[in-house]
Amino acid sequence: MAPATISFARGAPSVDLLPVDAVRAAAAAALDGDSTRALSYGTGVGHPGLCEWIGERHGGIDPARVMVANGSLEAAWMLFGHLLAPGEEVAVEQPSYDRTLLMLEKLGVDRIGIPLEADGIEVEGLERALADGHRPKLVHIIPNFHNPAGCTLSEPKRRRLVELAAEHGFWILEDDPYREVRFGGEPLPTMLELAEGTDAKVVHASSFSKTVSPGVRVGYLIGPEAEIAALAKSANETYISPNMLAEAVVFELCRSGGLDRNIEVVNGALAERRDAVVAALGERLPEAEFVAPGGGYFLWLDLAEGTDTRLALAPAKEEGVAFVAGPDFMLEGGERSLRLSFASVPPGDVPEGIARLARALGRR
Repeated sequence: MAPATISFARGAPSVDLLPVDAVRAAAAAALDGDSTRALSYGTGVGHPGLCEWIGERHGGIDPARVMVANGSLEAAWMLFGHLLAPGEEVAVEQPSYDRTLLMLEKLGVDRIGIPLEADGIEVEGLERALADGHRPKLVHIIPNFHNPAGCTLSEPKRRRLVELAAEHGFWILEDDPYREVRFGGEPLPTMLELAEGTDAKVVHASSFSKTVSPGVRVGYLIGPEAEIAALAKSANETYISPNMLAEAVVFELCRSGGLDRNIEVVNGALAERRDAVVAALGERLPEAEFVAPGGGYFLWLDLAEGTDTRLALAPAKEEGVAFVAGPDFMLEGGERSLRLSFASVPPGDVPEGIARLARALGRR
C-alpha cells in the first residue's frame, strides 16, 4: 500500500489551523447584528464597514480608497484589466507567483523578468531595463515573505522603487497577502505609505485568505480614489457586489478581535513548521540554498547546477511527497529550483516528508 502523501505543494494551511469555532461565532454575530446587509446585494466596493476597518488598519486611509473583492486574485485580475492593454510591458519578479504570470500572459502583455535577491527584487535590474528602453506600465511586487521565494523586500529597495515609479510613471502593484503572517520583528513600511505625497502610483492588494482561511475568498485593494471608483463601477456591472455574507463574517472577526487572536495562533504554528522544515533540510539536503523566511508559507530551494526538479516529480509521487517544480514560477529557467510550502504540513510529518523529497531528488 502506498504511503499517504505528504504535500509541500499546496499554499494553504492544514485543516487543524482553520479557525472553525471563531468563524462559526462570527457568522452568528454577523447575522444577529445586521442580517439584512449580510444577506443582500451590496455595491461594487463591498462591505462598507469592512472598507472602513481596512482603511483604519492601514493608518487611517479614507475608505473611499478601499475596495473589497472576492479574493485578492480576483481584485488583481480586475486591476490588470483596467490598467493594461495587449502589448504593454509589465515587470515581474523572477521567480514570481504562477497565477500572476498566467493572468498577464492571458492579457497579452509583454512580461519583463527581473531577478530576485535575498532582500527582494534586484532594483538595479529594473533600472537597467528602464535604461535599455523598456517602459513598463506596471511593476508587480510581492514585498513580504514572497511566494515562492520567501524573501522580504528591504526598506531601501521599497523607497527606491517608489522613487522610480514617480520618475518613470509606472504603476506598482504591491501584492501583499502575507504581511501579517509574520513570525517576529517589526513590519517595514508599505510602498503605499511611502508613496503618500509623491507622484508615485501604488495600488496595495491583500487578502484575508491567509489570516482567516482560504475559503472565505475576501481580499481588497487600496489605491487612488479615482481608480478604486472605476474598478468598483466595473465590479458592479460584472457581478453587482462581492460576497456580502463572507465579508460580513470577516468584518465581525475584525472588529471583535477574533482576527488578531487567530493571527497570533496561526503565526506561532507556522513558525514551528518553518523551523521544522529548515532543520530537516539541513539534515537531508544540506546542499540546498534558500532564504529562511521570516513569515508566510514558502521556501524556494536552489539545488546544484544540472539538477532538473521536474524529473523528480514522478519519483516524488512514488515516494509519497509533493512539491512544485521551479519552472512553474519562471518565464524561463528555474529547472534546478523548487518551492516548498510548510503551511500545509504538521511539524511531526516534516522529517519524513523531507526524507522522501531527498530520496526523490536522488532518483531523478
